[in-house]
Amino acid sequence: MGLFDFLKRRKGESGEFIASRKPVAKFRVEQVLNVLGRETLIGTVEGIIYPGYKVKGRNIALIREIQRERKRVDFAVDGDRVALILEGKTNAKKGDVLEIYQS
Repeated sequence: MGLFDFLKRRKGESGEFIASRKPVAKFRVEQVLNVLGRETLIGTVEGIIYPGYKVKGRNIALIREIQRERKRVDFAVDGDRVALILEGKTNAKKGDVLEIYQS
């Protein structure tokens, strides 16, 4: 099962993707870093997220790890300020609000 299996392409609209379900959370980007070749987003969670969920920005990436205060955590909840270490690139910018989808 690939990263884009949960997406479907709308006919007649080139390059536009529509998610097959509603987002489970949002993530407000405060800072974008590149740590050891991985895109890392620092920001605030609105909802609840787990590693393995997908982040949709300009592109889609998989959440490989969540860190709070430089320690790995199993999940993040509403109001948490965390770092998301991603597999893939969202090309997010500071101030973006990204949607989070379940895997």
